[in-house]
Amino acid sequence: MMHRRYLLTTFTLLLFSSGLAGCTSVTPTETQQEIPEIAPGVLMGYTPMDDPMLSKDFVLPAPAPGSPRQEMDEEIAKKMLTLRGTPRWTLATQDAHLRFPDAANTFACALGMPITEADTPELYMLLRRSLADLGLAASSAKNAYQRKRPFMVNEQPICTPEEAEALRENGSYPSGHTASGWGWALILSELAPDRAEALLNRGRAYGESRNVCNVHWRSDVDAGRLVGAAAVARLHTNEDFLTAMTAAREEISNLKAKTPVPELDCALEGQVLGATH
Repeated sequence: MMHRRYLLTTFTLLLFSSGLAGCTSVTPTETQQEIPEIAPGVLMGYTPMDDPMLSKDFVLPAPAPGSPRQEMDEEIAKKMLTLRGTPRWTLATQDAHLRFPDAANTFACALGMPITEADTPELYMLLRRSLADLGLAASSAKNAYQRKRPFMVNEQPICTPEEAEALRENGSYPSGHTASGWGWALILSELAPDRAEALLNRGRAYGESRNVCNVHWRSDVDAGRLVGAAAVARLHTNEDFLTAMTAAREEISNLKAKTPVPELDCALEGQVLGATH
């Protein structure tokens, strides 16, 4: 029940709070139709929902008020506020949306090829299904700590104001977005090791986008990466996931020979990320 509640309050928010569900929906393929949804637009992952990952058991406790960790978080949050209105803020706003097909493009530049249902159906499905495994892995700790988010403390704007009300009801620690983004970076690095540096850099930046958006503290993001890595390790015990990895790896290898180009301004993305290291 805990996992189901977290799913409905978080993933439904992320997918539909902006009122963009209609324009971001895709026609299900035969493969997708065989995978049930656990919330509108969210496909069931590879690991059983009745056997959740207990992230509270391995992440550090959330920083206590007045502690050195909290003071560091607040200092970093102040610096992140200076990025409002910059290209980095724009990229962070894009990173905030986990809907498909939008989310599939996140790593296209880093991978060096488009990630779409048409071009890479196996990889596209792998990312869609693993989203549930990665994001839900943070729920145990989230529900345990129910930490307030930065914008609730500093009362400054966030990238997605339409989500503010729901985010107030969802714990800040650890960052589920970061768990998903870092997990995807690890999965993609395994599939395309020649692009590992670029993919991991993008995964790091994906988590930092939550700091830029003023919706997560830095320690939330650090813990989110740990959760994402743990979830990926657990996925490697699942035969369906391993089969999907094999199919996606072959797909990437075949597509490389065609030298595809992502339909994105990858030079601009590189400049934005490079300027904020």
